[in-house]
Formats: sequence, C-alpha cells, structure tokens
Amino acid sequence: MSGPEGVAPRTRLEEWLPGPDATALLDEELAMLGEILHAAVHGGAGVSFFLPFSREDARRFWLEKVLPGVRAKTRRVLVARRGRLIVGTVQLDLVTTPNQRHRADVAKLLVHPEARGQGVARSLMVALEGLARTEGRTLLTLDTVTGSPAEILYRSLGYGTVGVIPRFARASLSEELESATLMFKELAAS
Repeated sequence: MSGPEGVAPRTRLEEWLPGPDATALLDEELAMLGEILHAAVHGGAGVSFFLPFSREDARRFWLEKVLPGVRAKTRRVLVARRGRLIVGTVQLDLVTTPNQRHRADVAKLLVHPEARGQGVARSLMVALEGLARTEGRTLLTLDTVTGSPAEILYRSLGYGTVGVIPRFARASLSEELESATLMFKELAAS
C-alpha cells in the first residue's frame, strides 16, 4: 500500500503481519510499536493509558492484547514505515456481535512525535478504510478525546458525531476526566 498525496515519499503503509514468536524481528517490531505508544501517552494522547506508563507497559500491550488479535484475525493493524522503522500505526477491531458484522471499530491511531504533521495519520486512516471495505465492513466507529487534534482529523475525513460523553476517561498526564466524542463513518461497499 502506498499513502495518498501529502505523505513524505519515503513513508510506506503496510499491514503488520508479525512473524513467529521469539524472533529478533518480532522483538524489534514490538519495541518500535511500544515506543510509539509510550511516546503518545507521555505526549498527552488519550489512548487508554496514563502515567506512570513504561516502555515495558507499552510493549506488553502489543504483545498481550494486540498480537493475539492479529493472529486470531479479529484485529488488523496497519503500520507506516520509513525504511524498517515503524513511525505510525492504526488498528481495525473486527470483533463484533453476529448482528453487527457490517461494522468495525477504529483503534489506536498513533504517530511517533518525530513523524507528526507529515500526513501519516491521514494516510493510515484512508488505508484503514480500504482495509475495512475488503473485510465487508460498511460502518466504522470510534471514540476520541473531545477537541483533540484527532477529532479534527476524523471530521476532515468525513466522520460524523454521534455525541459527547462527559468525563469518559482519565487523561494520560493528570487525574482529570476528559470527555469523549463518539464518531462514525459509513463506507461505500467495494
């Protein structure tokens, strides 16, 4: 996959298809993904975690929560790479009830601070929508911190707002409870 215009030309998008356990490559990729999550949390992103949050906590999330879903084919993960380095990622959660097989949840759109402002997040989201279509999903849902840069990005991509839930989740850098905006996008079938 290649990203749309606006992404630095040396950035390529691909699905994360991890190799077998206990390999140097898997360890390297888990460390890179963990570093992106760690940097996001320490930068104030509302992505389910709060301080203190170590690199090992971040790596463990990928190893124990994401990797099993990828292997079970219930979660698909896209990564943005510069060379071998992973600089961004987003997830498509396919776990739904039988009457909701037409939809999926968008999760953990993360871009390393050094790669922000270069179109990586937008490219990941556009590619994720294509991936959702290949899975037969015509409705994407997500939640994001109200007023965040992510909310602005989602709106610019055509996501509509269902509503705002006050005091939805704890902020990553303080004990403040932040509001969440629930959003959706209907996709044309492929």
